[in-house]
Amino acid sequence: MAKAKASQVKVTLKRSTISCTAVQKGTVAALGLKKIGQSKTFADSATLQGQLRVVSHLVEVENV
Repeated sequence: MAKAKASQVKVTLKRSTISCTAVQKGTVAALGLKKIGQSKTFADSATLQGQLRVVSHLVEVENV
């Protein structure tokens, strides 16, 4: 049996972290996002979903 390919998620920073809490700023930094409009692609996982829940108001998520 062939393994199913892990789904990919594209995360784009849409809003500034200026007025955010330290936890939210740290989460955005851990995702590797520095500038508004910057995107990164990640393998979808439970850990990533938890991070995205913390900063859901700052990022846009697309399935790739």
